Amino acid sequence: MAAIDNTATGSTPNRGITREERKVIFASSLGTVFEWYDFYLYGSLAAIIAKHFFAGVNETTSFIFALLAFAAGFAVRPFGAIVFGRLGDMIGRKHTFLITIVIMGISTAVVGLLPGYATIGVAAPIILISLRLLQGLALGGEYGGAATYVAEHAPKGKRGFFTSWIQTTATLGLFLSLLVILACRTVLGTEAFEAWGWRIPFLLSILLLIVSVYIRLQLSESPVFMKMKAEGKSSKAPLTESFARWENLKIVIMALFGGTAGQAVVWYTGQFYALFFLLQTLKIDPQTANLLIAGSLLIGTPFFVIFGSLSDRIGRKGIIMAGCILAALTYFPIFHALTQYGNPDVFIAQEKNPVTVVANPAACSFQFDPVGKAKFTSSCDLAKTVLAKKAIPYKNVSAEPGAVAQVRIGDKVIESFEGTGMPAADFKARNDAFTTTLATALKDAGYPEKADPAKTNYPMVLLLLTILVIYVTMVYGPIAAWLVELFPARIRYTSMSLPYHIGNGWFGGFLPTVAFAMVAATGDIYYGLWYPIVIAVMTAVLGIFFMPETKDREIHHT
Repeated sequence: MAAIDNTATGSTPNRGITREERKVIFASSLGTVFEWYDFYLYGSLAAIIAKHFFAGVNETTSFIFALLAFAAGFAVRPFGAIVFGRLGDMIGRKHTFLITIVIMGISTAVVGLLPGYATIGVAAPIILISLRLLQGLALGGEYGGAATYVAEHAPKGKRGFFTSWIQTTATLGLFLSLLVILACRTVLGTEAFEAWGWRIPFLLSILLLIVSVYIRLQLSESPVFMKMKAEGKSSKAPLTESFARWENLKIVIMALFGGTAGQAVVWYTGQFYALFFLLQTLKIDPQTANLLIAGSLLIGTPFFVIFGSLSDRIGRKGIIMAGCILAALTYFPIFHALTQYGNPDVFIAQEKNPVTVVANPAACSFQFDPVGKAKFTSSCDLAKTVLAKKAIPYKNVSAEPGAVAQVRIGDKVIESFEGTGMPAADFKARNDAFTTTLATALKDAGYPEKADPAKTNYPMVLLLLTILVIYVTMVYGPIAAWLVELFPARIRYTSMSLPYHIGNGWFGGFLPTVAFAMVAATGDIYYGLWYPIVIAVMTAVLGIFFMPETKDREIHHT
C-alpha cells in the first residue's frame, strides 16, 4: 500500500463553508436522497410485493424470491459502477449523475404501474426484476459520482465532514420511503394499501425526478475535473488504468475486502435485516415496525456527520474498523434482546417450551421452490413447512433412517406423517389435521400468531435499533472520504465506485436473502447473523493490518 501513499502536508483550514459549497452539498445530497428513496421503496414493501408478483409459489419461496428480486438491483450495481464510472472519469461528474437519476426515476415509476402476477402471470416478476436491474445500474453510477463531486469541492481538512452529508442520503432515502409508506397506509387503511395503495409511493418518483433534475442542472462541474481536463490529464482509458494495472488493482481489492465489505454488512444488518427481522420473525405489526425503524434512523442519522467530521481529526480507518468490531461482538445479544422486548411471548415460549424437530436429515429438504411445482411430502418437510410459515424457531435432532419426523414442543410430542405417495384427497385431509394439531399445540405452549402490542417494550426496541444504526454511522460516515482519497483524480470515479458497489451491492445487498435462507435451512432465527459477523471480522483484520490512513492526503493529484 505504500506505493499509493501520496500524503500531503499542510494545515487544516479553519474557514467556514462558502455559499457555493453549501449549494454543492445540498444539491448533491438532495438528489441522492431521492435516488435512494426510489431504490429502497422495494425493500420496505418486499412482503407486499411478494404477494402481488410471486403468488405462484409457496409463502416461504415467495418471500425469498421477493428478497432475490430486491438483491437483483444490488447484483448489477458493480456493472453500473464500471459503465458510469468510466463516463464520469471521461466526460465529467455532473453529466454522469444526471443520466443515472433519470434512469432511476423512470424505472421506479414504472413499478407503480406494473400489473401483478394475477393479471399477466409470469411476465410480472420478469418485468419487475428487469426494472430492479435498471435501478441497480443507475445507483451503481450515482454514489461514486456524488461522493467524488462533493469531495473534490471540499477544502482540505473537511472532506470527511463534506462527504458525510452524502453518507446520510442512503438512510434519509430509506427514512423518506418509510414515511411515505406510513402516510399512505394510514390514509388508505391497511386493506386498501396492500391491495393497490402500495403503488402510490412508486408513482411519486416522477415528482422527485423532476425536482432532482432541476436541482442538478444548476450545478457546475467539479473543479478538480475541470482543471484536469484543461491540462489534458484526464484518463482516456479509465477501466484499463483502474483494473488492468496491479498498482491500482491491489488498492481496489483491499478497499473491497478491508473496507466496503464489512461496512456493507453492518449497514444492511442495521437497517434492512433489522426491519425484516421485526416483520417476518417477530411478527410485529408492519406500521409499528416501520415507525420503530424510522425513529431509530431519525435519532441515529446525525451521527453520520459526527463520525465524518471526527474522521477529519483522528482518521477514517480507526472509526470504520471499530464499527465492524463492535457489530461483530454485539449482534447476537442485540437480536436476542430484540426478541425479548419486541415479542416477549416468543422469547418466553422458547425458554419454557423449546421446539425441536426430530427427523432423519436425509428426508429434510431446503424448502425453496423456484417454479412452484415442488411437492414437500416427507414427514420432516411437512413439519418444517408449518413451523416456517409461523416463523417458529426450532432446533434439529437427527433420527434413525425411516423414522417418522416428530415435533417436540417442551414435553409434548406431535408426530408428523409420511405423505409421499398418498392420494391427493387423503393427503389434504391428513395435512390439514396435522397443521391444526401442531398450530394448537404451539398456541398452548405460548407461541403467538403475532406480537402482542400491549407486551412490546417500545423504548427498549427503539434503543436497540438505534444502537444498530449508530454502528451503521460509524462504518459509513467516513468511508466516502476514505475511498476518494485512496485513488488518483484521473480514475477516481471508476476506481472507488467498483469496490463500493461490490461491497454494498453483493456483500450487503444479498445479506437479507442469504441470512433468511440460513434461518430457513436451520430453524434458528439468529443463525443468519453469522453472515454479517464473519464478513465484519474479515474486514476488521484486513483493514487494520493492510489499509492506510488517508485523511491528510492531497486529492488533486492525477
